[in-house]
Amino acid sequence: MRAEVEAQVAEWRGYLQRHRAIAAADLDELEDHLRAQIDDLIAAGLTDDEAFLVAIKRMGGSDALSREFAREHSERMWKQLTVADDVAGPRGEPPIVIGLGAAAGLAVATLIELFGAGGAFATAGTGLALLRIVPLVVLAFLSAYFVWKRRPRARTTVALAAAFAALVIVEAVMPFPGMTDPTTELLTAIHLPIAAWGLVGLAYAGGRWRDHAARMDVVRFTGEFAVYFVLLALGGGVLIGLTSAVLSLAGADPWPAMDVVLRLCVPGAVLVSAWLVEAKQSVIENIVPVLTRVFTPLAMLALLWMLVALATAGSLARVDRQLLILMDGVLILVLALTLYTISARDGLAPPRPFDAVQLGLIVTAIAVDALALAAMITRIAEWGVSANKAAALGLNLLLLAHLAGQAWLTLRFLRRRGGFAALERWQTAFLPLYPIWAAVVALAFPFLFGFA
Repeated sequence: MRAEVEAQVAEWRGYLQRHRAIAAADLDELEDHLRAQIDDLIAAGLTDDEAFLVAIKRMGGSDALSREFAREHSERMWKQLTVADDVAGPRGEPPIVIGLGAAAGLAVATLIELFGAGGAFATAGTGLALLRIVPLVVLAFLSAYFVWKRRPRARTTVALAAAFAALVIVEAVMPFPGMTDPTTELLTAIHLPIAAWGLVGLAYAGGRWRDHAARMDVVRFTGEFAVYFVLLALGGGVLIGLTSAVLSLAGADPWPAMDVVLRLCVPGAVLVSAWLVEAKQSVIENIVPVLTRVFTPLAMLALLWMLVALATAGSLARVDRQLLILMDGVLILVLALTLYTISARDGLAPPRPFDAVQLGLIVTAIAVDALALAAMITRIAEWGVSANKAAALGLNLLLLAHLAGQAWLTLRFLRRRGGFAALERWQTAFLPLYPIWAAVVALAFPFLFGFA
């Protein structure tokens, strides 16, 4: 270690010695553990100072004096996060991210220019075709970033490139009739990015699709990515709104410039969000698990409200279709809340009261899902099957199976009859079914329902 880190370790040791709460032998062992943590973090790419600060933070959870020491020096951690250049990873990474983001933006802008309204190759059906293809293009660039960073096997890289190319080609040649209300085309536009996100997850995991730990890492990345992207979108929206207002008051038309900015910056924000997650994940605690603690009780209240509304709605066949769709969204939110809580939990810790709250949320969600399924089956029996009903029915069956397994394993864990690892493995083993089902809806349903 460098002299600067040695001085910091000596300062930390002196702090503990002054409090005289730890025996000399224990202090030696604690220092050895601290040095091992620092060495591991330096090997992972952090600078000496960053490694020391992160190691101190981690040890703060297991030792009260170390925690106090970390609290007294927390301003240094904040400065490292906001000022240090090296915390963002290798020096060559930001140019790669910026280059891929710019390339994604240019690709999207070119597609819109050629095939959008008024474009040289625009037709009656190219509007929704762009809606299907543009997310694929952006996610392909995002996957390229992870391929560059993870360096998976050559066959994984080739398979990812072939999969994205095949999806783009298939979507480009699909014979949708360009109807006013093309149900299957809209379903494809909604489900295709979900299927493509499965490919992004494969790239993020470096091709280790059988590794449960790698799948859980993909889950963590997805949540943090969503938070960063929303924050960037909100900040960008405020900036664009203020710029548009100034240009309008100055007598200039802001839309042409704003249109170009949106075409270039939205795809770039996808790459930047991914990079921010990568850059900060080893230095600060993830925010998504914190949010789950806030929204879990609120989600349970919302589900109970829905359960009462469904139970008192009368004939299930008369339940509004839009209500069923919204309920699916809430059930997905519930699944995400429980999933991210699991992803951040210490698997060796004993059951806690919040685990019981999670079980209550899951059981309530299962009851709501069962009523929603009954309503869907009743509607199908009375009015027949359609693409929308079949897609919703398949999703609800997946959610019901997923939540039921999660409830059973959580109950076993609470009763100390099963380990937490079984619950984690159930989650990661079930998750790939969602992008697979999305791919079926996006690629097979148009043919099954005659592109109607």
